[in-house]
Amino acid sequence: MARKEAPEINASSMADIAFLLLVFFLVTTTMDSSFGLMRKLPPPILENQPDPPPIKERNVFVVLANANDQLLVEGQLMDIKDLRAAAKEFIVNPNNLSDLPEKRVKTIPLLGEVPVSKQVISLQNDKGTSYDLYIQVQNELAAAYSEVRNELAKSEFNTSYDELLERGEEEKVKAIRAVYPQRISEAEPKDVGGN
Repeated sequence: MARKEAPEINASSMADIAFLLLVFFLVTTTMDSSFGLMRKLPPPILENQPDPPPIKERNVFVVLANANDQLLVEGQLMDIKDLRAAAKEFIVNPNNLSDLPEKRVKTIPLLGEVPVSKQVISLQNDKGTSYDLYIQVQNELAAAYSEVRNELAKSEFNTSYDELLERGEEEKVKAIRAVYPQRISEAEPKDVGGN
């Protein structure tokens, strides 16, 4: 009796189909690209642009990070865990101290007349500062702004600033940002030294 061969499946087009599926998924898939630090860059300097007005020393909170990963905040050595509280006190200046930022009264929609600080945080790194310390300092400064904004939102709108952002309440978010604008000035890294 003759032996009957089993029919074969033609698999020559399977590679083509697999390739087309791969291309389809590569083209249609979006990657999460929320990496990096969110910072607003300064505008470009124009040739005929006048120099910006000088900033009073009391309005500037100076944070230096050296090559030995030490923080010098306002001329004093500080541990990273204390930076957030120091930055918050500087940003808010709750007791209107003369060595902390000046305030000027501004009319802000939804909040009325509010004293707004003229604060600026100046961050300077050494070329040898570790990336880890740099990110920790950035996180602490951003957290300080976040906390003071949340506190103001809770007192004025009975909800947190983060919830206002999530709900898309732009007018309230703008009002909170107008009271506590995030002003972090970063100078180009240089050799600050390690002592």
